[in-house]
Amino acid sequence: MITIHPFKALRPEAQHAKAVASRPYDVLSSKEAKVEAQGNPSSFLHITKSEIDLPEDVDTHSQQVYDTAKKNLDAFISRNILFRENKACYYIYQLVMNGRSQTGLVCGSSVDDYEKDLIKKHEFTRPEKELDRISHITTTGAQTGNVFLAYKNVDEIDALISKWQKEKNPVYDLVADDGIQHSIWIINDTDTISMISKLFQTRVPCTYIADGHHRAASAAKVRQALGKKAPEGADIFLTTLFPADQLKIMDYNRVVKDLNGLTAAEFLERIQQKFTVEKAGEALSPQNLHEFGLYIDKQWYKLMAKEGTYTSDPIGILDVTILQDNLLDPVLGIKDQRTDQRIDFVGGIRGLSELEKRVDSREMALAISLHPVSIQQLFDIADSGNVMPPKSTWFEPKLRDGLLTHLIN
Repeated sequence: MITIHPFKALRPEAQHAKAVASRPYDVLSSKEAKVEAQGNPSSFLHITKSEIDLPEDVDTHSQQVYDTAKKNLDAFISRNILFRENKACYYIYQLVMNGRSQTGLVCGSSVDDYEKDLIKKHEFTRPEKELDRISHITTTGAQTGNVFLAYKNVDEIDALISKWQKEKNPVYDLVADDGIQHSIWIINDTDTISMISKLFQTRVPCTYIADGHHRAASAAKVRQALGKKAPEGADIFLTTLFPADQLKIMDYNRVVKDLNGLTAAEFLERIQQKFTVEKAGEALSPQNLHEFGLYIDKQWYKLMAKEGTYTSDPIGILDVTILQDNLLDPVLGIKDQRTDQRIDFVGGIRGLSELEKRVDSREMALAISLHPVSIQQLFDIADSGNVMPPKSTWFEPKLRDGLLTHLIN
């Protein structure tokens, strides 16, 4: 069973909440972050993407960047933009996007649980991305990025959180520039805090990382590096736990720069060995497993994987695996999607028009749309101890940085 902890969040005064709240550091480039924070000295991007306050030629992973993040964080506190809760609390975070809402519990999850694999992973991490977050945490003394965890529904937890929302007012209730509503409630009642802790400890055997593998791994390595000098706050890391039935995984599509020496006609002929191929009259967003959309030469096609071209094991049955094994590798020569510079990835939130745009501009030769992975597939793979192929899942909506931060000191 898992252990969760209330914590004393560092958070904005209510009048500053909308200005502070920023998109996660890893969905923006430095250039995009600079534009987004322009004219807003209270944007949390000055802490999570602090290179925006330095000359453009500064290495984004230099110590100067992390020192600037620390300086900016201290300034936010001294200017009374941010303050620290005087009592350890739980927090309810609700997001509403296009009329659909999802609600999670913000808490400190146990590094011990992470190391014991009670917090299950489905993705490999990259050392350079881990090192970036390790440097940020150790320099600032803060976990600024939230790890998005999922768990299998427990009716008692759902009811308790829903009851609190109905009976209390949110401390923040704002609509971001992208139209997504963010509402946060504080659970500061001692008995309710104790009840929530007990429910998770007795009813939730494990949680699953949905988004934030690097943030979770970095938090664990920070504690390991600090050893006996690690403050008590380093024993937990900032997480939001969502019940599985509220989560939505979006498609994560592919674009490829060239046809590996083939003409479009030759490419279409080759892929018919493993797929049925038929023209589609409009942009195709696959509605079924093992169905793919292909856009090439201003034409959409519907592809269906043929029987016998995939296995039924948790990894083999994934559409991202079928695509890799039957098209990307044998036809286009893409062996490793993590490292091959000929392939790029487009989250479903950007729409099929983004795929068309990148192909029509001749930046890319083709685009492939995929059916989203299901939350049950994610659970099955994590439970089996396997990892998904790269860029398999895209979760929306995303939590905003800056509304709730965990200080490890």
